[in-house]
Amino acid sequence: MKRRHFLGTMVLGYGSLLIPNVLSAKKAKSLPNILLLGDSISLGYTEYVKEKLKGKANIIRPLNKGGGYINCQGTTNGLRHVEEWLGLAPKWDMIYFNFGLHDLKHVDPETGKNSKKQEDPQQADLKTYKKNLTAIVEKLKSTNAKLIFATTTSYPDRPGGPLRRADQPKKYNKVALQVMKKFDVQIDDLNALTLPRLAELQLPNNVHFTKKGSEVLGKHVAKSMLESL
Repeated sequence: MKRRHFLGTMVLGYGSLLIPNVLSAKKAKSLPNILLLGDSISLGYTEYVKEKLKGKANIIRPLNKGGGYINCQGTTNGLRHVEEWLGLAPKWDMIYFNFGLHDLKHVDPETGKNSKKQEDPQQADLKTYKKNLTAIVEKLKSTNAKLIFATTTSYPDRPGGPLRRADQPKKYNKVALQVMKKFDVQIDDLNALTLPRLAELQLPNNVHFTKKGSEVLGKHVAKSMLESL
């Protein structure tokens, strides 16, 4: 009789240990899935977003073979891989995305490599950008996820790296906003957020942001996501 009582107590004890873990697993699975797509600017703020939304949402972005986050680059690359990225989860509750900074840069017309020459074309001119972005949004809309588009951030004229003119983000954002309006996609205006603070938040002669700048962006993005869930 004592042995039966002991075994019963042990089973109940193990059960009490397992139940919290089972509940935690179910809770993790029930968190909303958010797909985060973007260029190197978003790479800078991804970890801050994940930290702010820990326990509230699963922040997922494509990984390379080494396990690092992929730079989604411009709409040309985005259109090529978007279906692959959408396959990273069976269901998306939200997709937060941006394309533009790579589209507006100048590239060698023969090699496709970055160029500093004014006479070389942009990776995707405004007409091509609109066409590509429209096709991407159509694919994103098919998931029935909540969509949020982040505007392309500004930078000083002709920063280091490939040729990027300072007047281009405004033009590309204008086209992007037209596309988003057509599909009723929510806008997160990161350009308006950072433009008055570029001297404070951005690296000198660069399109990228400092650690502080990425943190500011990350906290803002996380807040936008949370408010829209």
